[in-house]
Amino acid sequence: MSFKTTDSKPAIKATNLSKRYQLYQHPKDRLKQFLWPQRWLGPRLFFRELWALHEINLTVMPGEVVGIVGQNGSGKSTLLQLVCGTLTPTNGEVQVNGRIAALLELGAGFNPEFSGRENIFMSSAIMGLSQSEITGRIEDIIDFSGVRDFIDQPVKTYSSGMYVRLAFSVAINVDPDILVIDEALSVGDGAFARKSFARIMQMRDAGKTILFCSHSLFQVESLCTRTIWINHGRVMMDGESAGVVTAYQAFLDGNTANPASDASTPFTGNTVTPENNAQPSGTARLVKIELQGKNTNTQHAIITSGESGVQVSIAFASDPSLPCPNVAMTLQTPDGRTITSAATWEDQFMLQRTAEGIGKINLQLDQIPLLKGDYLINIYLMCERGLHIYDAAVAAATLQIKQSGRLQGYFSIPHRWENTL
Repeated sequence: MSFKTTDSKPAIKATNLSKRYQLYQHPKDRLKQFLWPQRWLGPRLFFRELWALHEINLTVMPGEVVGIVGQNGSGKSTLLQLVCGTLTPTNGEVQVNGRIAALLELGAGFNPEFSGRENIFMSSAIMGLSQSEITGRIEDIIDFSGVRDFIDQPVKTYSSGMYVRLAFSVAINVDPDILVIDEALSVGDGAFARKSFARIMQMRDAGKTILFCSHSLFQVESLCTRTIWINHGRVMMDGESAGVVTAYQAFLDGNTANPASDASTPFTGNTVTPENNAQPSGTARLVKIELQGKNTNTQHAIITSGESGVQVSIAFASDPSLPCPNVAMTLQTPDGRTITSAATWEDQFMLQRTAEGIGKINLQLDQIPLLKGDYLINIYLMCERGLHIYDAAVAAATLQIKQSGRLQGYFSIPHRWENTL
């Protein structure tokens, strides 16, 4: 791996990049391979080969925001580690133009015996900052992390949340030219997660080069102008994000072995449980979700296809010092396939809330055209940009659709027959 400093060159350039791993069945086989690498009649192998990447050619220009998608084990993380220099390629090379900061395994390089302050100096130096640069930024790093009261204690005494927040603060405050993110957009508690997400968005808007690897296809399409789909170590598609995400989603939907794996829904989160109205500090959360209509209880509705509908009532609590949040809804099949979605930011609908940050809205679904079957309603509370997820209610309610007739599929579309004789 080589580092360049000329701005006219690509930020990242990979040429015929390949990575092979040697997998040993037993630890003693590794020693055997070292001691007896070959016999008289040829090489003797005590391992099997796994090629994580095959001849990847990739060029990322300064200022590009590139998403990377693929199933688990496809080679995404290997590619990011090769770009960051934490792995060496088996074949090919990677050239990086500029300072790089990686949000991979946060805090992986921390020394547990060192204090938080000492780890800041060590990690920042590894990322290429001089002693004077670190000194000038250390207060901002400590303030951002929120662990000032413990900064001179050994990090082995930190909670996991404190550990992650400090590691993120170091990575995000070294002023990198290139930011590499591997499923690390939401770290720490809700308030810190929003703050970290906002900082990443600032870097994107400032023209930093970003590689963003995620299973959230919604966030990939929202953040990235270009997306690369990797499968079994090879580039399957590289282009405009909407097209690549559509093709990858179709691939996932056709994966009958596990159709709901990876990115079967554009949003992720946990089921809503709270019932009180206390607004959280620095974030927002769902308070109550219920269905209203005929043949409906609070969480389940029986609908006749194309004839009846349902109303979804959504209550939320938010920090009034933050911009008003957005709400999104997805309808899914039980196996995780997203049928449709709706979002307040797409419809340019402005939510209203009290001075205390409490709000309630209704989503009316009229004459639902879905065909027979069971469907899940998911509700998401998101930031003012419609990107960061504050809270989520997965399978918050269910729809049971009945129909007359024998039409097949997920929904009925408007149509008309005509005789042409």
